[in-house]
Amino acid sequence: MRLLPPGTGSPRPLRRPAVLVRRVLPAALCLAVLPAGAVQAVSGAVQAAPGTVQAAPGAVRTTAATGRPDAENAPVRNPFAGTGRLAATSCPEPPITEGGIPRTREYLAAAVKCLDRAWSAHFSRAGLKFRAPAVRFYEELPEYVCGVRNPHVDALYCIKRATLVFPLTGMWIEDRTDLYPLRTAAHEYGHHLQSLTGVRSAYETRALRRGVSEAERERLRRRYELQADCLAGVFLGGVRHSLARTGRDWAALSDTLRARGDDPEYRTHGTGANRVRWFRRGLDTVSPAACDTWSAPPSRVS
Repeated sequence: MRLLPPGTGSPRPLRRPAVLVRRVLPAALCLAVLPAGAVQAVSGAVQAAPGTVQAAPGAVRTTAATGRPDAENAPVRNPFAGTGRLAATSCPEPPITEGGIPRTREYLAAAVKCLDRAWSAHFSRAGLKFRAPAVRFYEELPEYVCGVRNPHVDALYCIKRATLVFPLTGMWIEDRTDLYPLRTAAHEYGHHLQSLTGVRSAYETRALRRGVSEAERERLRRRYELQADCLAGVFLGGVRHSLARTGRDWAALSDTLRARGDDPEYRTHGTGANRVRWFRRGLDTVSPAACDTWSAPPSRVS
C-alpha cells in the first residue's frame, strides 16, 4: 500500500534495521497497493495487544437467508458501533520531494504522527484502549520482513510486532504528488486498529476454524482488507479540510484505487469498484462504525 505525509527526520541515508519478525506464519499485513504488476503479500496470525478491547471471539456462524449477515450473525462484530465520527484533525502534507531532495521519511513520519493523534483521541472518547504502533523505515525492503520473503509491497504492517514498515524508495512514494502515499499509510494503520479492537483475532478465529473452505477464507480476507480501506477513508475524511487538494485530486485517488483491485489470481483485497466504494464510504461518513464490512452482502465484498 502507500504511505502518509512526512514529519521530521534526517535526509541522510538510513541504516536498515534488523528484520522485524522471525516467524513465517505470515505475520505481516500488506495493505499497500503495489506498483503495477507487483504481488500482494499474505497476512499472518497474531493476537490482539494485551489489554485491548476484544471483539467477541464467538464470531457468528450463520448468515441471513438473503446472504447478508445481520449484526449478530456477522463473522466479526463491529467494535466501532456507537463511537461516533472521527474528529477533524489538522494534517497538512509536507512535500515528498523538496529542492530535488527526497523527503519521504519526513513525509511518512508526519503522517504517522497525525494518525496517532487522530485515532488516539477517538479511542479515548469511545473508551477503547489505544497503543500507538512502532514504525520502521528502510531505504528499500530487505529480503525478509515480518517472516515474509521478498515482500513486493508498497508498505506493510507487522502484526506480531505491531509495527508499520515503510520503504522510503519505490514507485509508491518517490516523486509522487497525489494522495496515494497518504491513503496507503492510513490503510496500513487501519490494520493496526483492527488488531487493537480484536477484529484481527476474531477474523483469524473464524478463518482458521476447521472445515472452513479456502473460498470462505478468501471472502473473510476481503472483508478484512476492505475494512482497512474504509478506515483509511475515515482518516482522510477527518483531515480533508487541512489538505491543499482539489476535487481532481480526490477523483484521481479513486481512479488509482479502482486500478488496484484484485486480478483473477489474487482475490485478497476486493474488486477495484468495491475498494473505491468502501474508501469513499469512510471518506464521506468520517465514521469508523460505517466500515462494517463484516455484515455487508457478498456483492459488496467481492
